[in-house]
Amino acid sequence: MDEARRVLERLDRIEALDRATAAPGELLEQLRALVREAEDWARAEGGDTDADAAVRRLRGAVARDMIEA
Repeated sequence: MDEARRVLERLDRIEALDRATAAPGELLEQLRALVREAEDWARAEGGDTDADAAVRRLRGAVARDMIEA
């Protein structure tokens, strides 16, 4: 459950940074951390297919951001 809490806290931080119009690099750093934490959560939950799929989508979204930035 700690993994889930970390993901939710990271999402709150990202939301707050976005509202504060943080620099893109700062947001990207937080998104990368979110991917790592989501992977940890998926592993802790036994790597079920829904969690794995969510992590893959998140990883893809971060990769697209990196290309567009």
